[in-house]
Amino acid sequence: MKKKFLTYSAGIASAILVLFTSCTKLDLAPTDRFTEANYWTSPEKANMVLNMAYSQMTNSDYFFSTEALSDNMYEGRGSSSEKAISSGQADASNIRFANEWKNCYEGIKTCHIFLENVDRIPAMDEQLKNRMISEARFIRAYLYFRLTTWYGDVPLFEKDLTLSESKTISRVPQADVLTFVHNELDAVLEFLPTKEEYSDDDKGRITSGAVIAFKARTYLYSNDWANVVVNCEKLINSTEFGTYSLFSSYEGLFLPENEYNSEVILDLAYVPSLRTWGNFYDYAPLSVGARVNSLSPTQELVNDYITLNGKTITAAGSGYSETDPYKNRDPRLSATVVYHEFAWKKPDGSTQTIYIKPGTAPNESAAVDEYKGQGTNSTSTGYYIRKYYDPTALASMTSGLNLILIRYADVLLMYAEAKNELNQMDEAIWNKTIKALRTRAGFTDPEALVYTTGATKPQLQDIIRRERRSELAVEGLRIHDLRRWKTAEVLLNVYPHGAQYGDASTDNGYIRLDKRNFNKDRDYLWAVPQSEKDINPNLGQNAGY
Repeated sequence: MKKKFLTYSAGIASAILVLFTSCTKLDLAPTDRFTEANYWTSPEKANMVLNMAYSQMTNSDYFFSTEALSDNMYEGRGSSSEKAISSGQADASNIRFANEWKNCYEGIKTCHIFLENVDRIPAMDEQLKNRMISEARFIRAYLYFRLTTWYGDVPLFEKDLTLSESKTISRVPQADVLTFVHNELDAVLEFLPTKEEYSDDDKGRITSGAVIAFKARTYLYSNDWANVVVNCEKLINSTEFGTYSLFSSYEGLFLPENEYNSEVILDLAYVPSLRTWGNFYDYAPLSVGARVNSLSPTQELVNDYITLNGKTITAAGSGYSETDPYKNRDPRLSATVVYHEFAWKKPDGSTQTIYIKPGTAPNESAAVDEYKGQGTNSTSTGYYIRKYYDPTALASMTSGLNLILIRYADVLLMYAEAKNELNQMDEAIWNKTIKALRTRAGFTDPEALVYTTGATKPQLQDIIRRERRSELAVEGLRIHDLRRWKTAEVLLNVYPHGAQYGDASTDNGYIRLDKRNFNKDRDYLWAVPQSEKDINPNLGQNAGY
């Protein structure tokens, strides 16, 4: 069931916020339009503003394009701002740098407008007001964390700024921003219900469980392992903040009929026909109705999916064959990536075989060319994305499917990683994290499920990091993992590859794609946008830009 609180018109809400600042003649309140003086008359109107803040947390374009910044995906068509970043050519004028900054502060402004005006509502139920205030404060903390993750030091303020103030404010240290985020999350926890305490009409609102899970993520990105463990255990070992568990089907987890399932902790809500996204029109195979392909999985991602006996494809005894590379692989591969001879499930229940390798389609004269090389409308890597495809999508693959921002599987992975980094990984922790995830994915071979007594910390680290990649691919988290592990300077300084459809004399026939470049002395932080510096020279700049 889609929640009703997001079925408003974003355009109306945006217009309302513009009108909030339209009255400039002393303290006169116009009667023909909304202002701060006459708008705040009911909880429903306050909810309109809060809903706008929800919509500004992130969007589908960021959700998917952020994956293109990592080694999971390759952007083969056009020259986007993300491709400029991944190629090492981005400067302070990069559009993604500018938009990320702008969009986050727009959302923060919405939160400030709500927080500074909600008390105007007469006789508002105190419990409802406290809850809505806590939702706004969470969203503001979420946006500040998003900013500091990309830019490091950023301006931090707790009220709506005047135009003159916005032109003189300076950045504060990242440590101070993180302290603010943590304090905000602590402050709002007591006022937010568990997911079970919300009515069906309010499904998808921020819960106390979301606060705990998000707090764990903020500590994860700082490698603060002890605090990661403390927060994860509040969800793993207790139901105080809601009851969460792995959904029974990995593939089904991302289908519309299973929205708001037991694994979802926080998601980005969409509503069919009212608030939608259409990115898959440029991600799915051409033969199933896509327009072009602008983003496709890399061979490096495909290679990291283990075999059914738990071994990497290069390990002795894995059973991997380069001539039949997708056989006996982690089931999450086929739930995520479309490869040659993939059985594409159609909305009517039938399947369609996707022929990607050139010259293999049974009827060449009628076949769609799924791979024609770089710079064409087809995939550049020989792969397409399946995960998050919506079988119920409207024309042009327009979807109302929610996009999951935090789920219980990530809590288990954060917990496993933190426990291992603290030298506390054992069979019990393994069983409730890695074994549980693999069992849900469809592994049955004991060799893939049983904890290896005596495994070293580095060996377990490699397993956990690979598990994280396979479980969370196409969810926009990989680039943040590479940055916090400080492996971006290695893994993003190479030629990415596609399937083995290329020149046999180059990289054993695996398609060699455009080289990525990552400067360890610059690229772990993004540039303060030049457009912002032009307005406010006090912002300074990060090193290397």
